[in-house]
Amino acid sequence: MAKKRIAVLFGGQSSEHVVSCMSAANVIEQIDTLRYELFLIGITEDGRWLKAESVEDIKSGAWRTGTVEAVISPDATKKGVVVTEEGRSRLVEIDVAFPILHGPYGEDGTIQGLLELAKIPYVGCNVLSSAVCMDKLYTKIIVGSLGIKQADYIPVMVWKFRKDRDAVVRQVEERFSYPVFIKPANAGSSRGITKAGNRQQLIEGLEEAAGHDRKLLVEEAVTGHEIECAVLGGGEKPVMSSGVGEILPGAEFYDFDAKYYNAKSRTVINPELPGDSVMEVKKAAEKIFNAVDGYGLARVDFFVKENGEVIFNEINTMPGFTAISMYPVLWEAMGLSKRLLIDKLILLALERKMQ
Repeated sequence: MAKKRIAVLFGGQSSEHVVSCMSAANVIEQIDTLRYELFLIGITEDGRWLKAESVEDIKSGAWRTGTVEAVISPDATKKGVVVTEEGRSRLVEIDVAFPILHGPYGEDGTIQGLLELAKIPYVGCNVLSSAVCMDKLYTKIIVGSLGIKQADYIPVMVWKFRKDRDAVVRQVEERFSYPVFIKPANAGSSRGITKAGNRQQLIEGLEEAAGHDRKLLVEEAVTGHEIECAVLGGGEKPVMSSGVGEILPGAEFYDFDAKYYNAKSRTVINPELPGDSVMEVKKAAEKIFNAVDGYGLARVDFFVKENGEVIFNEINTMPGFTAISMYPVLWEAMGLSKRLLIDKLILLALERKMQ
């Protein structure tokens, strides 16, 4: 039986470029090469599409100096990658794509739309669910309709903040007491997120978030356990939720540096939580995933207060697969190895093509 060819896409134009490369290296090492042939495509931060030769090149960053272009064709009759080398082009047909891209221009429905045009099956959520879940504001609107509790928030458009900063500050201070959190609506890995304990920090946080998106959120601060839950499935396959993991940040809150560079940050799998909150988290994660028409995978994040109250935080449709990422670790704790997990995700992509 001929091997199926998988195009693994990584890198990308978002601020999570480096995290994507880290995730891709870990995923690639778990793909069964007896069953699948790999074709590696790296997207540079300025948007060039290049063929990568090995996982070692991804780890070292050597792929960024490559000269062989590899671009997925939107032509549905080709179903492949146009490879250009020394001025000559050839087509490499692809059976399935694995877009290991985090943040804008990868996790937001853009790459998914290209793959839909090309009629190439792909791992993960579709255009709608990717776009909705990338945008924290619209995620909140959907989750609000489910009756699931979430942090109170105010949306802030950057143009409005630039036009009348004082009015935005007044709106926040009339609604919330400090501290508050400021977030870009479309960003991941805690990029651009700050915590403000006073007016000056609020203004600085809004300026920081404005560097990442044109649409921002200011949220009330929620005190509680930071909890993550993994989901897997979709379509005809019932959605399954993992156990839960708790984040113990090595900084004041779980920002980008705390996630990836602070050795004091750690995670606890299946922590003791008050009441029936673990089951509530699992049910809420599945309910939210279904509500956004999720498929394949997602990680859903919550806060659990000391009284057992569960508060939704956010959902990520292409969670990290780095060495410390919670998504694969949660499934390993359920007895599903990284290799089997990756295989299930690829099979789900191929099954969606036939549904």
